[in-house]
Amino acid sequence: MKIYTKTGDKGQTSLVSGKRVAKFHLRIESYGTVDELNSYIGLVRDQEVNEKRKDILKEIQDRLFTIGSLLASEPENQKKKVPDLLETDVELLEKEIDKMDEELPAMRFFILPGGHTAISFGHIARTVCRRAERLVLKLSHEEEIIAGELIVRYLNRLSDYLFVLCRKMHQELGIDEIPWKPRI
Repeated sequence: MKIYTKTGDKGQTSLVSGKRVAKFHLRIESYGTVDELNSYIGLVRDQEVNEKRKDILKEIQDRLFTIGSLLASEPENQKKKVPDLLETDVELLEKEIDKMDEELPAMRFFILPGGHTAISFGHIARTVCRRAERLVLKLSHEEEIIAGELIVRYLNRLSDYLFVLCRKMHQELGIDEIPWKPRI
């Protein structure tokens, strides 16, 4: 099987149902952004500081593939079975956030992204996650999407997880968080 099919050469692609849509369709933009997020999570996972979190980050990547499948499926034309996103997936993120948060000092100021390459990658992933969340919200407003509400909750919680992960990386790398000091 060749990697190129030439079927997208005129600016269209197929959903899971086989329906052809423009490559700039909001549904494609949504799951394309989730795919971009997945790549950034892989980059975060590859950072040495996250060695002990490789399994949870890999689990997150798997859930993002699930979300992509759900976003590429139309409820009314669903011919193929797609994987499920579950409430327990959101709960796992909450559990991981709470575990990290217990070991972190209270946040007393806004934090500037950065301080170390690994932390910066984490903040990029967090902001791409927020963009994916906004796109899915818009898509769910315009069209019915499978598990739309749960997808939004998962992405919302994932961005929280990534923020806390960045704080945890600061702590583990021994790098002070950079407070934002507004010019007044």
